[in-house]
Amino acid sequence: MGQTENDQARAHGSGSGELPPGQRRQRGWPVLHYGPVPRFKPLSWDFQVFGATADGQKHSWDHPRFSTLPHTAVTADLHCVTRFSMLGSHWGGVTARTVLDLVPPAADTTHVMVWAEYGYSANLRLADFAHPSTVFATHRNGEALTVEHGFPVRLVVPGLYAWKGPKWVRAVEYMTADRRGFWEERGYHNLGDPWAEQRYSYQEQPGDGPEF
Repeated sequence: MGQTENDQARAHGSGSGELPPGQRRQRGWPVLHYGPVPRFKPLSWDFQVFGATADGQKHSWDHPRFSTLPHTAVTADLHCVTRFSMLGSHWGGVTARTVLDLVPPAADTTHVMVWAEYGYSANLRLADFAHPSTVFATHRNGEALTVEHGFPVRLVVPGLYAWKGPKWVRAVEYMTADRRGFWEERGYHNLGDPWAEQRYSYQEQPGDGPEF
């Protein structure tokens, strides 16, 4: 039996208004991150796509050019592994599908690694990255992100726990095999589905991720 539209919306956090198991509704927006807040340097900042691209080339945009990419508004929930959920935020930015259209992946690409400042990384299945609700956000609820919340760009992947959406994104690497990111190497679940409470690596089933 296929998923209903409501099931699909819930699974991808698309403003469903529902809480996954073990979560509580958060009315504010806590500031959580690992390491220091980076300083934005507009003259040297760029956004790169590399790895298993269809043309074998690395592509990049400086900040002015990235700012001219098509922007989309996405209404989506955000679920943090620390058990808070923000429901129905309005995110503005560049969808992951836009990036995939501009820089198509090679036919054998199965995963992506999203890279952020200081070498932080998060791995995603290509299907999760390509979902219409996945967005490189520059705004929330009509206001530009603050630096503490990821300015100039953070990834929002509503169908997964929020650690899968890094702040201060700088690059996307297309991959032909899965590889664990920063928190996945440190004991978080490789997939991170909040509806299945995939919080920690000890919960993983065979096939959920690469061996440590």
